[in-house]
Amino acid sequence: MALQNKKIILGITGGIAAYKCAHLVRLFVKAGAEVKVIMTASAKQFVTPETLAVLSKNQVTCDFFDLGSNWNSHVEFAEWADLIVVAPATANTIAKFANGICDNLLCAVYLSAKSKVYIAPAMDLDMYQHPTTKSNLISLEKNANVIIPAESGELASGLIGEGRMAEPETIVKFIESDILSNSPFRGKKILINAGPTFEAIDPVRFIGNRSSGKTGIELADEFASKGAEVTLVLGPSSLRPHSNSITLISVESAEDMYQACVKFYPNTDIAILSAAVADYTPKHPNKAKIKKSEAELNLELTKTKDILAELGKQKKNQILIGFALETNKALDYAKEKLLLKNLDAIIVNTTSEKNPAFGSDFNTISILDKHNKLVNFELKSKKEIAKEIASFVLAYLKK
Repeated sequence: MALQNKKIILGITGGIAAYKCAHLVRLFVKAGAEVKVIMTASAKQFVTPETLAVLSKNQVTCDFFDLGSNWNSHVEFAEWADLIVVAPATANTIAKFANGICDNLLCAVYLSAKSKVYIAPAMDLDMYQHPTTKSNLISLEKNANVIIPAESGELASGLIGEGRMAEPETIVKFIESDILSNSPFRGKKILINAGPTFEAIDPVRFIGNRSSGKTGIELADEFASKGAEVTLVLGPSSLRPHSNSITLISVESAEDMYQACVKFYPNTDIAILSAAVADYTPKHPNKAKIKKSEAELNLELTKTKDILAELGKQKKNQILIGFALETNKALDYAKEKLLLKNLDAIIVNTTSEKNPAFGSDFNTISILDKHNKLVNFELKSKKEIAKEIASFVLAYLKK
């Protein structure tokens, strides 16, 4: 669960325990992670790149230059990764990491990394107990690396003692536990609504809008990945969240969405309402399909319930964030909405030919909080927008 949608670089170095990494890759993939493998030259003596490529479903990289003239950028690898796992980590590689030596691709990626690095040592008993190795491991820990303790058992030399690489299952459990224990939203209950609503005209036709629900779904996945307990109230959409930990409530109409949000809100710490809820619904929907007979069809519409306003009235010690999608005067309308509906912040965006918010993978937003602080963001993917909103909420919690 903690590894779902995580991008993992698995660095494999030249120890006999490298043969276990085929199973480790399978466990990472089974946990929902995307894995890219980087091997040192000596690691290829213990397990083949082809095996790991099949299991990871990604090309395995061993050098700066692979497949002829293709340049493998260590910076791109480091920026791609959510976390880096080096297993097995030999005494040689540990020493290089601790002393900033950069003579292979894995070392270059390590030195470029901004993500968390997990190191699973594997070596013979005497090497593991040597003062230099111990000093190097302490140095790595001081530099915010996480050491996955070696295990005791029979070693390749025939000796019995500490130095065995932790078993693949142990490595996965260790990383999952570490991620969850350090998750910034651990223990927080978050309510998100997303997508359009469909307001029935008859059993066949409806009033709706072009919302895909993509932003709200990305928000749900982002908060779930950071340890939150997420409930997603989702209107009619073909999209679904990736995380299995999310409680998904599927609804159709504005009334359905209202009832679901009001039900779950009292036990919520943070609510983010991104759904494009219909403002009006047919007053008397036909029970049978309306036949095409008259030149004109007049529909009598009635206002739907204002979900955001209702939650604003009920708000106690919760954080409530709304969305404002406008075609003009977006900031003016957003400021008004922020005050009238008792919000802590509002996400402001517009829809136009240059910024088609509906259906697009990209959007341009601004965040306005109740202290009148405005932060503008450039065009970003909706996945990146979800990260920015999560960062904003985390900073707001710390105020």
